[in-house]
Amino acid sequence: MFTGIIRHIGTVRSCRSTAGGARLTIDLGPLAEHLSPGDSVAVDGICLTAAEINGTDVAFDAVAESLSRSTLGDLKTGSKVNLELAMRADGRFDGHIVQGHVDGIATVANIRKQNEWTIEFRAAREIVDQMVPKGSVTISGVSLTLVDVGNENFSVTLIPTTLGDTTLPSLAIGSKVNIEVDILGKYVSRYLQNLTGGAAGSLTLDKLRQQGFM
Repeated sequence: MFTGIIRHIGTVRSCRSTAGGARLTIDLGPLAEHLSPGDSVAVDGICLTAAEINGTDVAFDAVAESLSRSTLGDLKTGSKVNLELAMRADGRFDGHIVQGHVDGIATVANIRKQNEWTIEFRAAREIVDQMVPKGSVTISGVSLTLVDVGNENFSVTLIPTTLGDTTLPSLAIGSKVNIEVDILGKYVSRYLQNLTGGAAGSLTLDKLRQQGFM
């Protein structure tokens, strides 16, 4: 489990195709000294397992599913990535619960640059439906607070600290990012689907009473 607080920006050393997907070698910088083979690392929001460690260079194997559902397949030598080690049980919880299981990809639709940046993204309706204004979302591994949420769009604001500590300032209109919605929202959405039989607008006061809410 992760928190969405980026600890280092890594550099991709190499990418090569394998029978099951791809092997990525990334320079983890100071994070590598705290890592052992088999440990988990969030790379741009995707939970990957350290396969080999050679100094600060760490190799990860990405399966085809991860490549197809995220931006991992777009990485190349020299690409910069947001990095976070798995959370310690006795550590500070500064962000929100992040699993490293990407729900899909969003596209940058608009960027307004002032002292703080406001970025608007477009994503599939089924992803955006699980978001709420002032709720949490993970964008390429970064824990952020949602500002506005529409039907197929949402926006976030980036403070100077986030701009300085992550790769998000490199985004441009049309850029792709990995999205993980709040796990609590997923559970609520699933529960309501089961409660209503998946029919939109069919949640009634009677059904709420039957479930003990009133």
